[in-house]
Amino acid sequence: MADKFDEIFKMQSDLNKRIGVITEGMTEEEKIKWTLNYLRAMQQEMAELTDSVPWKWWAKYQKFDEQNARVEVIDLFHFLISIAQVLGMSAEDVYQAYLKKNAVNHQRQDSGYVKKDENDSRHI
Repeated sequence: MADKFDEIFKMQSDLNKRIGVITEGMTEEEKIKWTLNYLRAMQQEMAELTDSVPWKWWAKYQKFDEQNARVEVIDLFHFLISIAQVLGMSAEDVYQAYLKKNAVNHQRQDSGYVKKDENDSRHI
């Protein structure tokens, strides 16, 4: 599975380079610019995903477009991986951070998550 994740990261890097976005060696200003660009793109993809689901409880004409919803999820992955790459994260970095954050989330559930503790994720 990690090989597939590595492959996805490489494919996204290749696509970004083809578009003209080279994430290696970005200045802080460029990182801010591209993080915001990708976040805005993700917001649009989220809106498109939302429109794939009948969310207007007052409208009877809507249908669930599951196929389009799947495409929008993949579009979100494109931009999320791009953000990770802007921040200098490899597929392995994301995987390791996910493992750590997942453990924190389980610990939060075990404890009832009754108190917010910003320090419980600082090691990630």
